[in-house]
Amino acid sequence: MKLISWNVNGLRAAVNKGFLDFFWEADSDILCLQEIKLQEGQIDLDLEGYQQYWNYAVKKGYSGTAVFTRHTPLSVQYGLGKPEHDQEGRVLNLEFERFYLINVYTPNSQRGLARLEYRMEWEDAFREYLKELDSKKPVIVCGDLNVAHKEIDIKNPASNRKSAGFTDEERAKMTELLNQGFIDTFRHFYPDKKDAYSWWSYFQNARERNIGWRIDYFLVSNRLKESLADAAILSDIMGSDHCPVTLKLEV
Repeated sequence: MKLISWNVNGLRAAVNKGFLDFFWEADSDILCLQEIKLQEGQIDLDLEGYQQYWNYAVKKGYSGTAVFTRHTPLSVQYGLGKPEHDQEGRVLNLEFERFYLINVYTPNSQRGLARLEYRMEWEDAFREYLKELDSKKPVIVCGDLNVAHKEIDIKNPASNRKSAGFTDEERAKMTELLNQGFIDTFRHFYPDKKDAYSWWSYFQNARERNIGWRIDYFLVSNRLKESLADAAILSDIMGSDHCPVTLKLEV
């Protein structure tokens, strides 16, 4: 089974930059998108063979997630079930026979860490949500988690210690989540691989110079470890300031 996750930073813009060509060439079983930045009725995609699930933000042109899947889920949940966290379309949960698939776009702590306090509340709520699901069946989490976990996951760690996405607080929450029984699949296969990033600023030719951050992930429950076949970062795929990340499972 092949799964792909991609923060497209505006799906309508991505479609104009070749998204559909990538979609069909990738031939994935499940494709998860974050930051779709649209509302219901603003796009019509003809994806024959795939079911489409959308979670839109209340605020127009902001956030939002989508999942396109060849496999019919047993159930679908939109959000965490907590109104204070479910206004921005950040979570889609598709339950399948063998696992839950959680597509997530984690809130950014923003410039000046204006939203760090809320981010900490979100992290605790999301972790508890995953723990509850994991008690029932294995979980696959994918999406833009908006944190570079370790120094190896960011080009310039020293100068970014107080930047949103690399604060001690955010990194500690990621460690706490992994310690609850989850595997960072890319690091499972490539524990020491440097210069492997999934997001680059639009400023100062950061992508061309590979001045990036790895903030897009596939995490899986520990008991899926034996099913892991490969994980990859598709850094050559353009169309967003993020690139797609992939996971292959033997299920």
